[in-house]
Amino acid sequence: MTKDEGFSLPRHIAVIMDGNGRWAQRRLLPRQAGHRAGLTAARRLIEACVQRGIGALTLFAFSSENWRRPQPEVGSLMGLFMNALESEIAELHKNKVRMRFIGAREQFSAALQQGMRESEELTAGNNGLVLNIAAGYGGRWDLLQAARRLVGEAVSGRLRVEELDEPQVSHALALAELPDPDLFIRTGGEQRISNFLLWNLAYTELYFTEVLWPDFDAAALEAALSWFAQRQRRFGRTPEQTRDADHA
Repeated sequence: MTKDEGFSLPRHIAVIMDGNGRWAQRRLLPRQAGHRAGLTAARRLIEACVQRGIGALTLFAFSSENWRRPQPEVGSLMGLFMNALESEIAELHKNKVRMRFIGAREQFSAALQQGMRESEELTAGNNGLVLNIAAGYGGRWDLLQAARRLVGEAVSGRLRVEELDEPQVSHALALAELPDPDLFIRTGGEQRISNFLLWNLAYTELYFTEVLWPDFDAAALEAALSWFAQRQRRFGRTPEQTRDADHA
């Protein structure tokens, strides 16, 4: 964890951005308006993480289950996604943000896949915030593709099954290059992880807020960070062991 203004900051934050539809409904607006407002909230959070010196941010933009939504809404989301890539990438690159996309991207249109590749290539050399956009992503999909990769290595003789360990599994997952999230935030009042980063959230601090995603602002982030700073992360140790390790 990093230090900021006297308290610990998470190295890696993972977010389920929930509540766009309800935000729009309460204002008698179409759901698309909620998604547009949600994009503004995402921009605010990215800027705040850059300013704070957070190492990595993973946003759950579109789950593998979201394909089941009504086709007009899915189409609207894809259009918004494409427009966001085109309009935001220059500013992200200017701020040294490195973009990565995790998920089954082959399900998206050729144009959107190309936009993802170009964004990753443009920002590959940046050394600031690592911004992971989970699109077409599911935690079970992640584990399944990791299992297939590891089985392939075993069949080819590059991996002995009896030597398989947790680090090797972690390395086969979508977030292989990064530390697991320290802090998970879900907006919108629901208290579940919804098939998000199932392996990586094993010891993550889980923060749930009633704030709808489009309303998630600097004050809401500060509330989450303050809550996180009060947590004692024991990783299976006793409180006494944890205190001793913290002061070592």
